[in-house]
Amino acid sequence: METEKKRSLTGNKAMSEAIRSEMERDENVFVLGEDIGEYGGIFGSTEGLIKQFGPERIMDTPISETGFIGAAIGAASEGMRPIAELMFVDFFGVTMDQIYNHMAKIPYMSGGNVKLPMVLMTAVGGGYNDAAQHSQTLYATFAHLPGMKVVAPTTPYDLKGMMISAIRDDNPVVFMFHKTLQGLGWMDQLDTSIGQVPEETYSVPLGKAKVIKEGTDVTIVGLQMTTHFGMHAVKELEENGINAELIDLRSIVPLDKETILRSVKKTGRLLIVDEDYKSFGISAEIAAIVAEEGLYDLEAPIKRLAIPDVPIPYSRPLEQYILPNAEKIVQAATELANE
Repeated sequence: METEKKRSLTGNKAMSEAIRSEMERDENVFVLGEDIGEYGGIFGSTEGLIKQFGPERIMDTPISETGFIGAAIGAASEGMRPIAELMFVDFFGVTMDQIYNHMAKIPYMSGGNVKLPMVLMTAVGGGYNDAAQHSQTLYATFAHLPGMKVVAPTTPYDLKGMMISAIRDDNPVVFMFHKTLQGLGWMDQLDTSIGQVPEETYSVPLGKAKVIKEGTDVTIVGLQMTTHFGMHAVKELEENGINAELIDLRSIVPLDKETILRSVKKTGRLLIVDEDYKSFGISAEIAAIVAEEGLYDLEAPIKRLAIPDVPIPYSRPLEQYILPNAEKIVQAATELANE
């Protein structure tokens, strides 16, 4: 049997490869957004695609998010499969009517007669001193609004596989990619932004978390950068005699609560690490689920590590102070394991 060929790709190249393969497979797939043509997207998610597919399928748009996301919704309702890039998730405010009152609701309000097979992809995450209007994740904002699937892949492998799944899905999907994990040369490239990706087309299911490392003493749940911080943290914890289990959430809606509950049943302790705001966020939702459905498996109170309820600071020392990191995870998990 021929084995899959694997290469090391950055996150952005894995995404553009996924989009390319689906555009080759299905002529109804096209992309629209700001600077996605010759520039290839400011985070590289459409790199090189305009040379192959031209401006009719890789459509550079004016700076009018309401206009081009509305156009994508209309195209999806007529059977096409658009991918619209909202350059920064922070810009959702100017187009929220299209996203929430149309994209999320039309399939429901039509009784399922109108499908909207579209992907809204958008960049999330801090760490680059982009200040309060360009540094948020806002996972919970979109997860709170019913009618859309919301995913946040961590690895290049998942970025490719989950993008393919998102494009093929008949539901609207919000595809949130983290800037740091794109592996762009003009940013501080991390080893974690590069990973093994098969050349072949494959899909990764939406709605399934992944156990990165099994453990017995404490469960750590993260996504995107907090998963990578968790990978460093579990190694240090193990050196200190704490055997932590690490879960990469990957999908926010649907949320794989079964994997979380199964892990908590084993470890008896839960630490949730989130780069979104702490109040009313993903960490609160997961804590509520475990309290409702796994309370008697807990041997200590649930801990949460997330962004405090302040706008993301421009100042690098202040930004680093509020962002989760491996050191903070080690400290919180150690305290939890000793309770």
